[in-house]
Amino acid sequence: MTSAGTADTAGPFGAAGTSDERDLLPSTRRALLHRIAVAQSEGRVPSLVAAVVRGGEIVWEGSRSCVDGHGPDGDVQYRVGSISKTFTAVLVLRLRDEGLLNLEDPLEKHLPGTGAGEVTIAQLLAHTGGLAAETPAPWWERTPGALRPELADVLGEEPFRHVPGRRHHYSNPGYTLLGSLVEAVRGKPWAEVLHDEVLRPLGLERTSVHPQAPHAGGWAVHPWADVMLPEPLEDLGLMAPAGQLWSTARDLARFAVFLTRGDERVLAAETVREMRTAASPPEPGVAEGGYGLGMQLTASGGRSLAGHSGSLPGFVACLWTSETDDLAVVALANGTSGLPVSLLAAELLGIVADAEPRIPEPWKPFREADEVALELTGPWYWGTAPHVLRLNADGSLALGPVAATGRAARFRAAGDGNWIGVSGYHAGETLRAVRRADGSVSHLDIGSFVFTRAPYDPAAPVPGGVDPQGWRGVG
Repeated sequence: MTSAGTADTAGPFGAAGTSDERDLLPSTRRALLHRIAVAQSEGRVPSLVAAVVRGGEIVWEGSRSCVDGHGPDGDVQYRVGSISKTFTAVLVLRLRDEGLLNLEDPLEKHLPGTGAGEVTIAQLLAHTGGLAAETPAPWWERTPGALRPELADVLGEEPFRHVPGRRHHYSNPGYTLLGSLVEAVRGKPWAEVLHDEVLRPLGLERTSVHPQAPHAGGWAVHPWADVMLPEPLEDLGLMAPAGQLWSTARDLARFAVFLTRGDERVLAAETVREMRTAASPPEPGVAEGGYGLGMQLTASGGRSLAGHSGSLPGFVACLWTSETDDLAVVALANGTSGLPVSLLAAELLGIVADAEPRIPEPWKPFREADEVALELTGPWYWGTAPHVLRLNADGSLALGPVAATGRAARFRAAGDGNWIGVSGYHAGETLRAVRRADGSVSHLDIGSFVFTRAPYDPAAPVPGGVDPQGWRGVG
């Protein structure tokens, strides 16, 4: 068990609080410390450590423990359980970005003979492959991985619970398959690939497959008495890609920055944004959230969060990021149950976001605007519904309704004079500016929708035509 009393410190990846915009107010720090103190007390966990990231830097660390006078700082390892899945997903997406596989490939193409080869790589990443949630008995989290030496032992005789692609069903064996896929394509063990391609480039020196001192021990707390029992620390073997990793609050904070901004040494920002994009709906019975590619999605306090939770006997962990608020929170504890760590991490993030809203970057005009895109800005009409097309500072186009509700979308330049939708209703669709013989713009075409400069412009090819008598009153 780690020993810790109370700690409340600031400390980014070098120096702490180097700018006024990154320093937290004393009242915010007090609120964060109070929240983790309540969580440790009411959740009855031996120890708890948390960290807040803002602007790419750790701006606060805090901890509580049942042992007076000592504190698990951000360098103490805890087991992080299913946060390991996000690391595994990063490895798979690296393979995709290198052109070594496609996400729509069936598993059989790269890892034959599993008995689940019809499932696509994307389905495995998003937990829509229909595979069982767990391995055949005994429970894999409290037993040695040596009991499951082959993939057949992980999947069992009946690996499927649902038709692949039909619904979200969280599957730990699915991420074992992804780890084995990485090994098959790279020709090296999953742990070695992870170290070489993710941990070392990102500087995650305190993240490892096996515990490294200082680390916490895993404990179970009796549900009806204030006594504890040590949990076994098993090597999960083939199941390692689903839940083996140990890490620290500081390392996971670095990882959270990467999951928000990307890092060209590992994955580009566009790819980590893809990871944070919903690829499957929530499981039935779950009101909000969903799953991206190796990342859980949820809503809390009106904010969209992306990250992952994790648990193994003796440990619970959570990492949440909010791109909008430029915030991330990590919370780690060494108790089997009792602490709703995902809710705690979301509440810590909300404390900072509510008390100290993000200060927007100063508005700056274009240095050199795209004249073609500039020509397209302004009001357009889809039928009689007014929309506005705006040119953003990053060169993208944003189309949105003038009314409070309606279909909005953002487009990026495709390089051929057209734009491709990257968000909203028109994601993936092409925006074309259709020109007349004299070069002037007649209308916009977005996936067969015609947008005109005037409502039902008779000079534009409005589908179904426009009544030649034009607009009129009653009578």
